[in-house]
Amino acid sequence: MSRTRHSDDQFALDLNTPEETSPLAQTTPTLESLDQLDRLLEQWRHAEWIRPLDVAFANLIRSLCSEQGETADPLVLLLAALASHQVGRGHVCIDLASLMQDADSTLALPPEESGPVLQPDEQLRQLAYRNPGEVLARTSLEESLTALHNSQAVSDGSLTSPLVLEGTHLYLRRLWRYEQGIADGIQARLQSQTLLDDPRGPAARTLAQALEQLFRPQDDVDYQRAACALAARNRFAVVTGGPGTGKTTTVVNLLAALQSVAAESPERAGRKYRIRLAAPTGKAAARLNESIGGAVSRLPLAELPGNVALADIPTRVTTLHRLLGSRPDTRTFRHNRDNPLLVDILVIDEASMVDVDLMASVFEALPANAQLILLGDKDQLASVDAGAVLGELCQRASAAHYQPDTLEWLEIVSGQSLPGELRDNNGFALDQAVAMLRKSYRFSEDSGIRQLAEAVNDNNLSPLVLDHCRNQGFDDVIWLNGNEPRPDPLATLEQIGHHSVSGSPESFLNHGKGRVIHGQELAPPVGYCHYLSLIRSHALDANSAQSQWDQLARDVLSAFNDFQVLCALRKGPWGVEGLNDLIAQRLLASGLIDQSDGWYAGRPVLITGNDYNLGLMNGDIGITFRLPWGGKTGEGQPELVPRVAFPSSDGSDTIRWISPSRLQQIETVYAMTVHKSQGSEFNHTCLVLPDRMSPVMTRELVYTGITRAKNWFSLITGSPSVLEESTQQRVDRASGLARRLRSR
Repeated sequence: MSRTRHSDDQFALDLNTPEETSPLAQTTPTLESLDQLDRLLEQWRHAEWIRPLDVAFANLIRSLCSEQGETADPLVLLLAALASHQVGRGHVCIDLASLMQDADSTLALPPEESGPVLQPDEQLRQLAYRNPGEVLARTSLEESLTALHNSQAVSDGSLTSPLVLEGTHLYLRRLWRYEQGIADGIQARLQSQTLLDDPRGPAARTLAQALEQLFRPQDDVDYQRAACALAARNRFAVVTGGPGTGKTTTVVNLLAALQSVAAESPERAGRKYRIRLAAPTGKAAARLNESIGGAVSRLPLAELPGNVALADIPTRVTTLHRLLGSRPDTRTFRHNRDNPLLVDILVIDEASMVDVDLMASVFEALPANAQLILLGDKDQLASVDAGAVLGELCQRASAAHYQPDTLEWLEIVSGQSLPGELRDNNGFALDQAVAMLRKSYRFSEDSGIRQLAEAVNDNNLSPLVLDHCRNQGFDDVIWLNGNEPRPDPLATLEQIGHHSVSGSPESFLNHGKGRVIHGQELAPPVGYCHYLSLIRSHALDANSAQSQWDQLARDVLSAFNDFQVLCALRKGPWGVEGLNDLIAQRLLASGLIDQSDGWYAGRPVLITGNDYNLGLMNGDIGITFRLPWGGKTGEGQPELVPRVAFPSSDGSDTIRWISPSRLQQIETVYAMTVHKSQGSEFNHTCLVLPDRMSPVMTRELVYTGITRAKNWFSLITGSPSVLEESTQQRVDRASGLARRLRSR
């Protein structure tokens, strides 16, 4: 097949080769015309297959080519638009080899939720226009690469071009630069010398003494202790593990051990490390604030070498945006290469949520000799924006791939002999800096939440696990409509509404009563009636002190975290928009709220964009109150004014009361997407899966939804097959970060 030039008002087909006598060949368009490309992209944009931004980027490339005296190739512009589209779907680049092999799967086009497709105009009407796969079906990988190499808009990165081509991977230059910066930052730290390189040196002996005091002896391998030692050894380290494996405990012990090393080190003259703790969102930062304070208070500091004090271990967690110094209306931060952070060690929790843009900014702001430690669950959903940094760094974590000298160092310093299957004589440098925690301390072996999460993660939903979910075989998990082979949609939605009000304790084994965790009996699962009852039954009035209202807000916000509905989609009856309306109507009918729209008492709201003026970050949740703070009504009664209570994310336990008129980017949050729930934990989580598959329905999404549950988990599905089908579909984001680190 050859691409031939014909007139600009039709797709051209060269029918000179035998293979083109097939019906597909006679009906599949070959892209030749700039005018037709414009119409084609406009059709896809109108159908919401691609974004206006994708079309604008293609037009930018066309303009830049024109300025250079080059006639833009329609194929280059199409690939540019599709590369931009892939960034919008979370990919750092587009793999042209995968694109040419199976464009529909690579692009997930057409999407299942899209607007109406316009009828093609007269010039397109006779051709088989439907999706990019049909346009690209007659274009080979070699032709695509040749067209890109011949365009002045594309380079290998050595020139300032808007597109960068590496092998078969096509990048927007901005994303290529971010990925390159992350790889350079990691590689430089992996190659740098540290005080702990010699396992028999004085610094390593101090570390070994500290670990001996920080960790109790165990009969089996103590992976927390090994991870602590491994992370201390490297200027860049990753500690990954599932829920309850002790990531927070590990990092607190790590920081205490590192401060012991610093205090005993002649090279540092007793100066302790400057340490900062950060998380991607306000919610994740608040959660780490809660857990890290208790962990620090339990440290045996008096027994550690170096006179480590409580003040040497930070307990205040900030968001990454606050740490880097966000600047309104710009992508840049106050801290950068010219104004680096004053930090020796930076710990980032919930690192799976950090996209490639933000991670690049972290490396840009870190001093060259600063140590970076990433914490997170490698199996969770990747960031909402482009990149899956933690997932790429942990691709080989399960098998470890530790070199013999790493295993020897660990045994000498930590006293842990790791299993032989974790050894790899050819392990990469990155492998030696990644530690995986393998024992859950939150969930017992018989925990349904644990078994279901592991079954989903291993793509092994056995009939036994599914039967236990359906029929109270677990005391902490229930699949509410799991025994219905074809659930009625209206009845299922009604069930979601009822479950959201009460939490359906009657559906759990023994009505949720009698469960004992760590020596304490758990309260049965609840729904939204729990926190709303606190609002409706309080006795505070206009004469009550501010501190009393603050305490009520704390109690209500805490009670709100006892239950949360999670879903996969945003639109439609099974998405955030439909479920929020449904639940609000059910709460109204139950008398728990006075209205279902506006700023009524009890309305929970989610901040959906960073508001630097108010100090509110994407992911922060507040609850609406009607407060007697507005003077007097005509009848002499206190006037009630709406205020939204937000918890402070700086660890101070203060309450911020914000007027609704000042909140710009918000949505009601009876239901939130699983993506938005990352970094959060709820006593009782209800995961709602839709009645049909969607590209967003993946193993990582279901796993993340399940593991947001601390003590109770309920599942409601529009179709029982969606659960199993979702576990067979994985997130696979195109990127080159892991490839870069393994090739150096």
